Amino acid sequence: MMAMLAQSVLVTGSNRGIGLELVRQLAASPQPPQHIFATCRDATGPRGKALQELAARHPNIKLIQLDTVDLPSIRGAVQAVETHLEGQGLNLLINNAGVGSQATLQSVDAQEMLTTFAVNVVGPLQVAKEFLPLLEKAAKDAGTEGLSCSRAAIINMSSKVGSIGLCLGVLEAPMYPYRASKAAQNMVTRCLAAELRDKGILCAAIHPGWVKTDMGTEQAPMTVERSMQGILEVLGSLSQEACGAFLDWEGNCLPW
Repeated sequence: MMAMLAQSVLVTGSNRGIGLELVRQLAASPQPPQHIFATCRDATGPRGKALQELAARHPNIKLIQLDTVDLPSIRGAVQAVETHLEGQGLNLLINNAGVGSQATLQSVDAQEMLTTFAVNVVGPLQVAKEFLPLLEKAAKDAGTEGLSCSRAAIINMSSKVGSIGLCLGVLEAPMYPYRASKAAQNMVTRCLAAELRDKGILCAAIHPGWVKTDMGTEQAPMTVERSMQGILEVLGSLSQEACGAFLDWEGNCLPW
């Protein structure tokens, strides 16, 4: 029997793909979190339809509007989450919202680079910064030592195509904006890990594999269900040693 991953979990970009499947599996787990905060830019609109249907079946899923590149939106989401938590902290923040890019050296332009960085690097950092007081509260109130997702954690969805160590071996499309932004996001994860470790907050980066989503396309070899099963298992097993780690969906360490 798998123990509860965390009392409260927040997932950004949860209206489709990886985020939606994470929320679905969390809600369906034998011991689901008390609070699953499913956030996306369009929580009540047509793009959030699948998420709305899921939330209608699970009262512990709370839909929250959150645009990760809009500071007032992030702060509004923090207030909404705080209200639901009624004095408790937030245990697990999963920064999943991201944007892909297929730009090559020939086609790339400055604006696409900047937009991709805004979503994939600045977004997760701002979300972590604004939710930090709630994560610190969870870490303090846990009454346990050591680091874990059930105490307090920030998990950033990364990608192995952002690995500088693997870059020469992974010759898929150059995707300059996406690869550079994921490498930068990995550095943000490492900095957060170093700074927040002593506050009892675990920070790690996870590569979900190449999965069949709108971003990964149908060519991808793996289903999103299988990937998220793996990720939830990995998250449940994370401890002190995983602080600042870059792992894949099976728990293997990846080179930076």
